[in-house]
Amino acid sequence: METVASSSYEVYFEELAEAALLQHIRVQEYSKVFVLVDGNTRKFCLDKLQTLLGPKIDGHTEIVPGEAHKTIKTCSSVWQELSSSGGDRKSVLINLGGGVVTDLGGFVASTFKRGIDFINIPTTLLAMVDASIGGKTGVDLGSLKNQIGVINQPEMVLIFPDFLKTLEERQITSGFAEMLKHGLIKDSEYWESLKSGVDYTHTDSIQKSIAIKNEIVLQDPTELGIRKILNFGHTLGHAIESYFLDHPEKPALLHGEAIAIGMILEAYLSHKLKGLSKLSLDDIKTTFLRHFERVIFSEDDLKIIIDLMKHDKKNAHGNINFVLLQDIGQAVIDVKVPESHIESAFAYYNE
Repeated sequence: METVASSSYEVYFEELAEAALLQHIRVQEYSKVFVLVDGNTRKFCLDKLQTLLGPKIDGHTEIVPGEAHKTIKTCSSVWQELSSSGGDRKSVLINLGGGVVTDLGGFVASTFKRGIDFINIPTTLLAMVDASIGGKTGVDLGSLKNQIGVINQPEMVLIFPDFLKTLEERQITSGFAEMLKHGLIKDSEYWESLKSGVDYTHTDSIQKSIAIKNEIVLQDPTELGIRKILNFGHTLGHAIESYFLDHPEKPALLHGEAIAIGMILEAYLSHKLKGLSKLSLDDIKTTFLRHFERVIFSEDDLKIIIDLMKHDKKNAHGNINFVLLQDIGQAVIDVKVPESHIESAFAYYNE
């Protein structure tokens, strides 16, 4: 399996990933090698890394799993542990986990001692194809997603698809939403292949999604232009995810489940404002509802979600900026959307 080369690091797969990690640790001569895990990856994934690196690992730090713990408070506990364990500027942090671990761990490393190296080993499909790629790190501010963070690249990203065998089906499907997004924004043929039932957990599919995201990030590392298309479905999707995090009486929504809803809603807006055909709109809705259970939204829900959307980090000068589709595989950025259209989008989703 070929590597995917970014501007300052590479994504390695399977056996090549093992070899690349061993060589990197040997060449860099780090003073300390720390591993960040959560309760799940400590149980199911840490042994593989310990077998590979053995005594080179100086210790591991464990955080509580889940988006609710992606906070500055959690960062503080990790910073404290790194400090008390003798971490210095020549230490490295290996982030072994899903998107919460890679996002938070990247931020912790980027700010500890004003910046130490970090390596991402994503263990969920979502983290493999999205969260661990592109250098976005950070944490949530209350229920508002990813409000605090920096863009800083890892030393390398290592992909071991065998880790997916440790996941529940729902977690894997959550990652599939981001793969479908890659097809919608950039590659209509990829969209069609994913729709057709190709094994999206196979290394080839994972590599394809990573390559699409990497190609976009290379053109726009700091998200001033084309990189914004990766946010398709996320303006409304993040607001929905935040709303459900803030209301524990509601059924819990995984990131991919919220983004899937966001993509249906934003496809509707694309139809209304950017000429996406009704045939393509209905195709998008049918495809997502085949994999993701419908969530019913009330009028009261909508008011709060729309208010949360106004806090989206992608907004500027008081404007809510959307990524919409002109066609499947063709995205456009910075589209202003009237609030009345958003209400109509929810009505279409609820049909």
